[in-house]
Amino acid sequence: MSDTNAIVERLGVLFTETFHIETPPPDTDLLETGILDSFQFVELLFQLERQFDFRVKIEDIDLEDIRTLTRIARLVAANSGAANPSAVLLSSGTAD
Repeated sequence: MSDTNAIVERLGVLFTETFHIETPPPDTDLLETGILDSFQFVELLFQLERQFDFRVKIEDIDLEDIRTLTRIARLVAANSGAANPSAVLLSSGTAD
């Protein structure tokens, strides 16, 4: 499993647990489709910081980086210790 795929799986759990919605396909545009509203967007940023242990600077956010689960996974992998898929799974509490 690639790093991005492992992170996308964890993001799916985050969407289900936090937003109580079915996980969208990895390449679905979350903003264009209205899956995330402005309040959920802020909550998503908070959860990314909490779940993947990295700081999100609002001034550094490019909306293109957070339009899809795949793009969010790439952002997470590039900015956290989550580049190791087992670290992502362990942080989610789903790994044995």
